[in-house]
Order: sequence, then structure tokens, then C-alpha cells
Amino acid sequence: MGVEERESAKERARAAAVSGERARVRLDMPRAPTRRLLPEYDPEAFGRLSERIARFLGTGRFLVWMTVTIIVWVTWNVSAPPPLRFDEYPFIFLTLALSLQASYAAPLILLAQNRQDDRDRVNLEQDRKQNERSIADTEYLAREIAALRLGLGEVATRDWIRSEFEALIKELEERRGGDEPLGRRHRE
Repeated sequence: MGVEERESAKERARAAAVSGERARVRLDMPRAPTRRLLPEYDPEAFGRLSERIARFLGTGRFLVWMTVTIIVWVTWNVSAPPPLRFDEYPFIFLTLALSLQASYAAPLILLAQNRQDDRDRVNLEQDRKQNERSIADTEYLAREIAALRLGLGEVATRDWIRSEFEALIKELEERRGGDEPLGRRHRE
């Protein structure tokens, strides 16, 4: 593409942009960054944060601090001088704060449970694959042991050789006429 052709393509793109038409998308050029209305976030970082919060909400420390906060809140709003009270007897603001805390705690706990379920699913899949490998190894070893047993069935043992020698000695003694046992002559 020559210089004139490039300039012509640029002018056509400018004219299309001015007239409101969309310019032809070029695949050899990177897209211009677009602005987003919503902020971007890292789902993993948010998931880790939700797990930390869910773990804290499930501890005795959280229950103690929550109990202390409610006792101080109620005590202050009952016994403080009237101008310093910020939440009178029905404790509407306390109820609202506890409802807000519960409305955020429940989804965070569910998110943490879903992440834990995903981790458990991956661990179960890895365990299943490891079990399959172990079963295959065990079956291979069982076949090898069976082959060794079959092979050993054909190997001469000491007792079998001894019994064969004794049978040969008897046969030789019977052929000689039974004068003297062959075993005694060789021992002396």
C-alpha cells in the first residue's frame, strides 16, 4: 500500500467518523481502549477477601466483639443523658445495623462456601485420578506376582532335588542287587 493510499484510507475513516458511520474494523490494528462505567476488579482477590471475612464471622472472637458492641450500644442509649443518646429505646438504628451486617454476611459466606466447594471438587478429581493410578499399579503388581508364582512352579526346589536324588539312589541300589546301600559307601 502506497503513501497516497494510506492517506486516502485515513481520510475516509475520518469522514466516516464525522458523519457518524462506523469505520471498517481492521484486524491488523489493536483496538483503542474503551472506557467502562463500572470499575474493574479481580474476582480472585474479592473471593479471598470474602473467605477471610466469612472465616472471621465464624469465630468466637467475632461473637464476643458483637456481643460487647451490642451491650455497650444498649447501655449507652439507655443510661446516657438524653441529649447524648443517638438511638432511643426501640433501637431502630441498631436493628438496621444488624440487618445490614446480616445482609452482607450471608452472601459472603455463600461465596466462600462456593469457592470451598470448587476446591473440594478439584481435590476429589485429583484423588480419583490418584486412586485410578494406584489401582492400575496394584493390578500390574498382582499380575507380576502371579507370573512369578507360575515361573517358580517350574523351578526345582531343594526338597524336590533331594527327593529325586533319593529316588535315584534307591533305583541304583535295586539294580546292584541290594548288597550295600550306596549312601553308606560314599559317606565313609
